Amino acid sequence: MRFVEVNVLGVYVAPIALMMIGAWLILLPLRRVAVRFGLLRRVWHPALFEFGVYMMLLSAIVLLVAQ
Repeated sequence: MRFVEVNVLGVYVAPIALMMIGAWLILLPLRRVAVRFGLLRRVWHPALFEFGVYMMLLSAIVLLVAQ
């Protein structure tokens, strides 16, 4: 599949930008769950852990859209 620009209110946006926003919106509730259950206290570097989860979400979204 070819990734084409998306028209958002008259502005053409790269599709990866929308995918990045989508991954971030999915990450927000996952981060709250991780804080609630104390997962972020058990990892070595919480910011690096969150970044890794974000990158996994983003790559999964890109792979799903590319099919």
